[in-house]
Amino acid sequence: MRNLNRFHLNGLRALEAAGRLGNLRSAAEELGVTVGAVSQQILKAEEQFGRPLFERHPKGLKPTSFGEDVLRYLTSGFAEISTGLALAERRREGVLTVSVAPVFASKWLVWRLQGFREQHPDIRIRIDADVSLVDPGSSDVDVCIRVGRGGWPNVKADKLLDQLVFPVCSSTIAERLRHPDDLATVPIIREPTPMFGWNAWLGLNGLDESILGDGPVFSDASLCLDAAVAGQGVFLGWETLACDAIAMGRLVAPFPDRYATGISYWFVTAKSAPPARAVGAFRDWLKSELAIGS
Repeated sequence: MRNLNRFHLNGLRALEAAGRLGNLRSAAEELGVTVGAVSQQILKAEEQFGRPLFERHPKGLKPTSFGEDVLRYLTSGFAEISTGLALAERRREGVLTVSVAPVFASKWLVWRLQGFREQHPDIRIRIDADVSLVDPGSSDVDVCIRVGRGGWPNVKADKLLDQLVFPVCSSTIAERLRHPDDLATVPIIREPTPMFGWNAWLGLNGLDESILGDGPVFSDASLCLDAAVAGQGVFLGWETLACDAIAMGRLVAPFPDRYATGISYWFVTAKSAPPARAVGAFRDWLKSELAIGS
């Protein structure tokens, strides 16, 4: 690595930021310096390389073929440095950052976290409620809990629980439901963009969604569940969403059948990250809690 002594770190950072972001202004904002400073750093770095890394255009910067090769490694290298520094800071602070879908966080996780804190008082949990699949290898997130079919690139995904779906409703509406056909006679609560449709449950009962009538539509599953508790109709729920409301008697599952959707809960971590005690402890606790509720 002696060749690193020939280049200024600030110049390499300026090159990488400008190449990734595509213009000087965005690079300057990220680095916390002026546009002129970034421009000067890039020019000095190009002098050290002995050839240009960018073509200048009115709308921004375009890497040359040589620049693309260099920038690919710079971006990868700085990402590794950032990950290492974030890991060191988290270990120093004893903080485990968990990215999780808001519905899972609000309806299941937050109600059980005190149990984890009692078992591991030295580990602080920071919950980041977000639906996007964050890459734990290039962010300050240690763990993602995600719902899907798995197979995501560049991460390790450990299956936690298969998702099973079943209708839920208030006890008053449940009195009108003796057979799956009876769902045609009650309001159906829906999400506009669900991960799965009613056929995931109806199909295995020899029915399809065409039998279902209208009902209220809400933007996310948490609101749909609350509407079911309020007696506004029947919602197609799942364990981690509905289990606590059922246990408290606020909802009932009028039919015994619960069917798999092909979707599961996954514990997602960085592909190349070394195992951390806090990550393992949280994974083991999650699996135990999910096994109790399933």
